[in-house]
This record gives sequence, C-alpha cells and structure tokens, in this order.
Amino acid sequence: MKRWLVALLGAVTLAVAPAMVRAAKTLDIYFIDVEGGQATLVVTPAGESMLIDAGFPSDDALIAPIYGMKPGASANGRDPKRILAAAKDAGLSQIDYMLVTHFHADHDGGIVELAEMLPMRTFVDHGEPAPGTDEAVPLSMANFERYKALRAKGRHLEPAPGDLLPLKGVEARVVSADALVLAKPLPGAGAANPACSGQGVPAQEKIENPHSIGIRLQYGQFRFLNLGDLSGPPLHALSCPNDLIGRIDVYLVAHHGGADAADPAIFKAIEPLVAVFNNGPRKGAQPVALATVRQLSAIDGWQLHRSLIPNAENAPDDRLANLDESTSAWIKVSASDDGSFTVTNGRTGYSKTYRR
Repeated sequence: MKRWLVALLGAVTLAVAPAMVRAAKTLDIYFIDVEGGQATLVVTPAGESMLIDAGFPSDDALIAPIYGMKPGASANGRDPKRILAAAKDAGLSQIDYMLVTHFHADHDGGIVELAEMLPMRTFVDHGEPAPGTDEAVPLSMANFERYKALRAKGRHLEPAPGDLLPLKGVEARVVSADALVLAKPLPGAGAANPACSGQGVPAQEKIENPHSIGIRLQYGQFRFLNLGDLSGPPLHALSCPNDLIGRIDVYLVAHHGGADAADPAIFKAIEPLVAVFNNGPRKGAQPVALATVRQLSAIDGWQLHRSLIPNAENAPDDRLANLDESTSAWIKVSASDDGSFTVTNGRTGYSKTYRR
C-alpha cells in the first residue's frame, strides 16, 4: 500500500509540474533607453522574440542636429549595445522578428549595427518610406537604404491592419500600417467614445509618422499596445468616433509622448493601467502629454527619462528609469496570462504589480 501511495503521489507530481511551469511563464517587455528613440524588446512565453525598432545609428554627426542631439552622442554603438544587453538579460541569441514601425532614424537607425551582434530572421515593416519623407526629415532615405539591404537577406513581411503576426503563444494583431487602420473593431471594442472632439490633434510630422505600424499584443487577459509614432488622422481614427481597439493594460504612448499624442480620446478608449513614455531628457514626454496622463487618476505614468522640458511635471522618481544621461536603465514589464503584470524600474529595482 505504501509503495502504491508513493507511486501515485509521484504520478500526480509529474502531471502537475508541467502545468506549474507553464503558469510561471510570462510575456516580458523591455523598454530600452535609446534617448528618445524607440527600442522595445518583446519575449513571448514560448521564447520567441520581437524587437520593435532599434534606436539611433552610431554615426550621428549628420542626424544629430535634426533630432536635437549633441554630435557623437550615440557613437560607439550606444543603442545597439543597450539592446544587446537587454537581449542577454532575456537569454536571447537572435531576434526572431524585427518590426520597424516607420522609417525615421530614431527608430530604424540602429538596426544594421545590431544585426552584426544579434542575428535577425524576419523583418516586418510597411514597405517603403512615404513620399516626401526625406524632405520632412533629412537622411531618412539614407538610413532606409542601409536597412533595405539588410532586409533583403531575410524574410520580409508587410502586414495590413487586421493581420496577425506569426508569433507563438501570443496574439500580435496589427492595428495600423501605412496610414491605414482597422476596418472594424476588435472583439470587445466598438463602443462610442464620449471623449471624442473634432478631428483630433494634428500630427507634428505629417509624412511618415502617420504611416507607423501599430500592434496590440495579447497574452491571455493581458494586452499591450505599441503604435510607434502614429499621430494625426490615423491615431484619431483608432479611437473616434468609436473605439476600435478595446481595453489595454500597458500603453506605450505614441510618438514618445509628444503633444500630438495627448488627445484624451485615445486614453479614454483604451483605459490603460500603465502608460510608458519612451522619452529622452529633451525629446518626448511633452508637458501636455504628461498632464493628460496625470489627470486620469486610474493611469500610472512610467518614463524612461526625467523630462527637462520646461513645465513638465514628471512621474515620481520610482517610476523614472533614468534621472539623467549618466545611466541607461530599462523599464521591464512581466505579464501573466491572468492579466496581472509587474513593472520594474531597472535603475532602482522598484516594482509595482497591477491587476484589474
């Protein structure tokens, strides 16, 4: 009898153990400090990786004045090295999906250098820069041509709104691409938005930013929204007159938290628990965007940098990854399929767990 009970308990343990392992897995999202560009690393519970943009190029002598940087500020592979550090922390040896939201050097500039350090398998983008991109933001085409040559060596996907990216274990739904948005609401969305007013906020950069690819990631009950620099009419159309996306738990505020991403209608539509600003000290996290989040008491704002822009009321220090440019800490989100998630400040180790 004793031997039978031991065997039975052993069988139960073996049966339960895999379930416990699966339950312990999380969707991990690293918001990497690239000083006001974007580099967001997603690691799925299945172990697949998707990098959304890769920050600035290292050779920035020419682009520095365009983006308000000091010449040489991103020299010596600054952004690729920071992304590589996050990838190593996540235990990655390659990038399965390199998603380029749009073709500006603060988003696609670091890709070619990073690919020399970390192999990339599949490239996802909206095809070609919008006509007039180089006139609006000089040298965008030069960066694109470097990227295009790399892209030709791998698999290339050019999704449309509504398409699913082929990631395992999560639903990666494209909500915007090439100035188009979803044709119909996602399940659970579609309600009229009482916060809509007029035509929304005009885009600061009207050529390429509105072409940004936006995606909604869903893992169980958890949802994350990343819209790149989407702004102007496409951003407005996602939330007005009806909400097309539905509830979101973590929202990477569009266009680094610029003034053109501060329309309360988008926040009302998606009702995030956490809004992350991928800003630099003097880029993004505009006072009006910070104020919009602050006035919505249900939202916690987290910033990659303390904003030095006059009149900016920053988040508390424990939700600021970097107080100045002497550090390069990330913000990390770890989400469970029950919808709960933890946000961690890489500089201090401070964490906060959220659950609806």
